[in-house]
Amino acid sequence: MSGPGFNHGLQQRQTQSLVLAPQLRQSLRILQVAALDLRSVIQEELQANPTLEELPPDDGIEAPGPPAEDAETEENNSDDNNPREELDFTKEFEILGKIDDDWRDYLREAGGAQPHTAEDAERRQHMFDSLVSETSLQEHLMRQAAMADLSADAREALSFLIGSLDDRGFLTQSPADAALQSGLPYAAMQEALQALQNFEPAGIGSASLEECLLTQLAAQGRGTSLAARIVRDHFALLARRRIPELARKLGASADDVQAAIEEIGKLDPAPGRRFTEDSNRVIEPDVTVHKDGDEWKIVLHSDYIPRLRISNTYRELIAKGRLNNAEREYLRERMRSGKFLIDSIEQRQRTIERITREILKAQIDFFEHGVSQLKPLTMTQIAQVVGVHETTVSRALANKYIRTPHGIFELKYFFTTGYQADSGESVSNTSVKELIADLIALEDRSRPLSDQEIVTKLQEKGLSIARRTVAKYREELGLLPSNLRRDYS
Repeated sequence: MSGPGFNHGLQQRQTQSLVLAPQLRQSLRILQVAALDLRSVIQEELQANPTLEELPPDDGIEAPGPPAEDAETEENNSDDNNPREELDFTKEFEILGKIDDDWRDYLREAGGAQPHTAEDAERRQHMFDSLVSETSLQEHLMRQAAMADLSADAREALSFLIGSLDDRGFLTQSPADAALQSGLPYAAMQEALQALQNFEPAGIGSASLEECLLTQLAAQGRGTSLAARIVRDHFALLARRRIPELARKLGASADDVQAAIEEIGKLDPAPGRRFTEDSNRVIEPDVTVHKDGDEWKIVLHSDYIPRLRISNTYRELIAKGRLNNAEREYLRERMRSGKFLIDSIEQRQRTIERITREILKAQIDFFEHGVSQLKPLTMTQIAQVVGVHETTVSRALANKYIRTPHGIFELKYFFTTGYQADSGESVSNTSVKELIADLIALEDRSRPLSDQEIVTKLQEKGLSIARRTVAKYREELGLLPSNLRRDYS
């Protein structure tokens, strides 16, 4: 009698899968990233791609290509002379939309998208709010400070310095200014700074990026290396990746300079950011909408975006025809990747501008008169007008801010559901909340309006809204019920 066992065999199965190309993933990342983080993303690409250069702020249009006599050779070895294709991600974003649909179908089948009650949502939020936070930079440094052998004044100075570091872990003022501001002796502040700069992670307490990188190289025993010389003596050329100039000034080969730059690229330019970041982040608007006379203008903020070009050094290497096939193909692939990055950045800015223009058209009353005139708007509506997939709009809106005459808002702020007034006009729920807040602000405190009375007053304005909806909006506005708003004086 044979018992249960395992059977070995070969089976053929046909499945469908979708893999996003690395360049498309990069383009989506650039589209979605916040303004202040975009520069860091681009700097990562600059470190990884030797054919990319950053234009200095005072440069004009991109420098011309290789000499005319090499043009024919370059045409045979490179596609640089071909007109740059306009990026069109319509099909890719349709695929992304299909991914979203498939993912929703999967959740539905697995029970992950089952409807849940308000109590379920409240318990879920309580669970998220109860999660233990990670160690902050200040906590990490104070633990090391507790074990440091310092004088009483220096220990106090160390606490002051730790508290004044920015989110990168850099000093925000000189030791002399810190001593004056804290009232502590300058010698104690210097003693504290010396101790701080020996803490982990290496680079903490630096006054500049150059000092931070040099400290990390010294901690690795590389304080006299070619990488350290580049950072210490030629940081401006390093930032612009001028490899030929660096090689000439340092008397080193281009390969050695490239290897040193790769070594620098592995260092941490902001060692403090590996810890929990402050939730009170600085907001940098991506776009401004303002009125110039009778015309509304849209201004994209691009100052934070490095201007890039493909290095002429590598163009000339290909044009001269002295490279073997593997070297030539590597450089051509890197140059194609670099051009795709440049086009992706331009595509990001164009997409933000187009979406902002449509928001301006759809919400013109808001820009003219304020929040009370906000109208219902969906991402699908904007996607249809702009001609992209809804997921493209969603990604383009993520982490983006707009400066308006009425303040700075998230771009997502303008997308909201709403109600149909008796007049046929659409009113957003944000505008309804504004109306409720105004009614309560103007009420008689000796006889505050009940939720039902607010319903009646909204009906007089042509808005039919349930009492429980009014109560919900009032609570979201942080306003108390009528019995707690009453003034008995």
